[in-house]
Amino acid sequence: MWNVFLTTGHIVNIGHDIFKENRKLAGKNREKLAAANIFSVNIMGAIGSGKTTLIEEVVKALGRKYKIAVIAGDVIADMDAARFEKLGVKTIPANTGKECHLDAHLVNHCLKTNDLDGYDLLIIENVGNLICPADFDLGEDMKIVIVSVSEGDDIVLKHPVIFKTSDMAVINKVDIAAAVDVDPQTMIRDVTSLNPNIPILLTSKKQEETLKEWTSALENAMLEKKERASNQKSNQQQ
Repeated sequence: MWNVFLTTGHIVNIGHDIFKENRKLAGKNREKLAAANIFSVNIMGAIGSGKTTLIEEVVKALGRKYKIAVIAGDVIADMDAARFEKLGVKTIPANTGKECHLDAHLVNHCLKTNDLDGYDLLIIENVGNLICPADFDLGEDMKIVIVSVSEGDDIVLKHPVIFKTSDMAVINKVDIAAAVDVDPQTMIRDVTSLNPNIPILLTSKKQEETLKEWTSALENAMLEKKERASNQKSNQQQ
């Protein structure tokens, strides 16, 4: 239960443990996606970090090889969802109202109300924020945090939790690093200090090779997960 300790020494109960309930529902989401053989990725980052653009690049690069769906999380607007729809990919808008993050309940609702049978990849674009999304498991296979050099080279250490809990970090817009007086290597060192084994990519919309590395990394992660699931299923049948 959640309790608030007042200065008078009294304790006021304000409700149930939302994190515990979220974890339970995230587990159900994970089971549902695994049963459908769908690889899911939760993409987190602040507003302006370039999440939407990098997701668009994944759709462009992999959309002909795999069936892709996108849950477009936002507080109220649907501009990002509209961008994905223009690419012809199945898009599920997920507006949170006043909440600064998606949660397992909202993702569960998206899964229940949309037929994802036969899909290979589900990309979940979280709400633009580097704090709240770190606390809420959605049932995804992989968490990716994206930051831009325009946010400053101290952005990583200011938000340690999201880097500690992510499976991949992307430092984006590196083409303007010199213009904003930021050293991407400093950002890399900070990420590594928080999460020594995390893969780190440097990306830029204007540097095609970095976009290929980004889309390949996501594809490889998906294929590795599907191979593990296939091997596990084969072992269980023997």
